[in-house]
Amino acid sequence: MALIVLAWVLHVAAVIFRGVAAGRVPWANMFEFALTATAIIVGVFLATQFWQDLRFLGVFISGFALVALGVSTTNFYVDVVPLPPALQSVWLVIHVFVATLGTGFFALGAGLSVAQLLKARRDAGGLQRLGFLDTLPSAEKLENSAYRLTVIGFVFWTFTLIAGAIWAERAWGRYWGWDTKEVWTFIIWTLFAGYIHARATRGWRGSRSAWLAIIGFSAVIFNFTIVNLFFKGLHSYSGL
Repeated sequence: MALIVLAWVLHVAAVIFRGVAAGRVPWANMFEFALTATAIIVGVFLATQFWQDLRFLGVFISGFALVALGVSTTNFYVDVVPLPPALQSVWLVIHVFVATLGTGFFALGAGLSVAQLLKARRDAGGLQRLGFLDTLPSAEKLENSAYRLTVIGFVFWTFTLIAGAIWAERAWGRYWGWDTKEVWTFIIWTLFAGYIHARATRGWRGSRSAWLAIIGFSAVIFNFTIVNLFFKGLHSYSGL
């Protein structure tokens, strides 16, 4: 945990220096978004320790940040460039920052859901070689924590969707245009809405709810990587 805190401080410093070099918020392309988003995800992880001891997710969160930073630095890095006209708006600050906050909570929820599946498998007599699973909270407690964090992420993502529509109207004169990025943002919102609804009203518990949370977070990653790289549209701001 001490190393994660130290790495996070250095990480935040890198984000600040990138912003100073660019003279704007540092999340206008894929490299900058990955740099900032991973810092926020780790920050959310550290902040949640004041609510509940989730140190057992340290490997998942630090590993995710390591892979994301490695891939973005080697494949997505671009020099500082001026903002395109459509991004020269205060909504760039609001919309993207809130989206990264939502992603941070979704990441924690997905990590807890993975831990839940492993713990349940261990309790059922499997995974005998993974003795460390005995130190985790019960599968039910992991599931409840994942649900609470995912609900917080869903609130942020809902605001992201609304803020994006307002920004689209300011930039392009319409609130919704079925652009690829808009569609995938809505798909992600629908997946997590389905997760919350199914668990709250349909009694979905155990592995089904865990897999829904994991699928939802996988859609977030797909939206950032595949959609940004291979789908064209008004939101093509990868910088590559």
